[in-house]
Amino acid sequence: MARNPVTWLGSPTFPKAAKAALNDTQLRQNLRKATGTIRERRAAAVTEMTDWEQLRVAGEQIKNDVLARLDTLLVELEESVTARGGVVHWARDAEEANLIVLGLCREENANEVVKVKSMATAEIGLNEALEAGGVHAIETDLAELIVQLGNDRPSHILVPAIHRNRSEIREIFQRRMGVEVSDEPADLAEAARVYLREKFLTTKVAISGANFAVADTGSIVVLESEGNGRMCLTLPETLITVMGIEKLVPTWQDLEVFLQLLPRSSTAERMNPYTSVWTGVTPGDGPQKFHLVLIDNGRTATLRDSVGRQALRCIRCSACLNVCPVYERTGGQSYGSVYPGPIGAILTPQLVGDMHDPQAASLPYASSLCGACFEVCPVRIDIPSVLTHLRAEAVEAKGRTAESVAMAAAAWIFAEASRYEKAQKAGSLARFLAKDGRITSLPWPGSKWTSSRDVPAPPAESFRAWWRKNRG
Repeated sequence: MARNPVTWLGSPTFPKAAKAALNDTQLRQNLRKATGTIRERRAAAVTEMTDWEQLRVAGEQIKNDVLARLDTLLVELEESVTARGGVVHWARDAEEANLIVLGLCREENANEVVKVKSMATAEIGLNEALEAGGVHAIETDLAELIVQLGNDRPSHILVPAIHRNRSEIREIFQRRMGVEVSDEPADLAEAARVYLREKFLTTKVAISGANFAVADTGSIVVLESEGNGRMCLTLPETLITVMGIEKLVPTWQDLEVFLQLLPRSSTAERMNPYTSVWTGVTPGDGPQKFHLVLIDNGRTATLRDSVGRQALRCIRCSACLNVCPVYERTGGQSYGSVYPGPIGAILTPQLVGDMHDPQAASLPYASSLCGACFEVCPVRIDIPSVLTHLRAEAVEAKGRTAESVAMAAAAWIFAEASRYEKAQKAGSLARFLAKDGRITSLPWPGSKWTSSRDVPAPPAESFRAWWRKNRG
């Protein structure tokens, strides 16, 4: 089976990557400032909505309905897009999707394309596939452009360059654009604007993702804040949209719910500055060729899991990242995946579909299970429950290990009161290893615990023994 590019080739497991990230004080400072700011603004934006919880429930129910009727809704979408002059392509996996897009670019004799920020194209490794085929993709979202010019990897769903500060961005622009620029945000934005404007006006093919697709009309929706998306969606002659099959809503009335949920949860805005909607091809207006590439890439396999399937409700708002204490300290690149943070910890392993993959199997453990992610999720994905579910799958995939043997032994001891009491008496002997009431060092496998924390010394007398002596 070909490697799914949703995970980055050669990425270490999360614990190893997180340990390295924790030593980067500049990264932690950048993340703490950025996530704290976004978190506060989102809270203020949500507080304005007296019916916010009802909207969350509505979003959850609409998405559940979509997943339950996905087969028929996808056919309806295809028929609607085709009736309005578009062409629909189906891709089982990343390899098929990349071949389809590369073939479409070659049909237009394009050696360069402009791109709207898209998680789906990042998931399938489209930029790298196009480059290998002789087509250069130019990211037009400011943060994505920073990542691309810096030969870097994104670390946030909404703000891919969140790990970079202004000085670092200035250095990247000066080195790659060959311009002198200050680190003032307005100057950095102007440098990017000048760099991209020529590309917008001369490139014949554009590639986008999609926030939503309306099944009954075939309309595609892209929400963004910079205006670069509007340029890509209107100026080129050919538009190729790459979309995960779960991005559907049945009707325009359903779309209304998400146009309220998404901006407040992501950018903390009442509405997105640019909401672009197009339906097929309109003669003389905008791109005259439209292709919609629908990708599976592990989604139907995820749909079969009654617990894990709720991850497909995700609308890529990144609210869970901004409240996650683990993400705030380790950053997105530690997850080794296009999808970082809590949602990545449950979505990536399922899209990869192989719990024998050490990197993917490590992601469900990238959480303290505090539940903050569930509290802010606009479509009420119970991320902690899915995490524990996937942890069980990861343990099962390992087979017989020292950990499983230890758990089996513990289960045997706990099943019988007399065995449990004997184990307590034996455990109390560990108090002789204590100093000042703490055990600081234990032999393996206890050393895995004491390498990073102390163990309180066990009491000489168990609670059961105390109760029997004092209460009869």
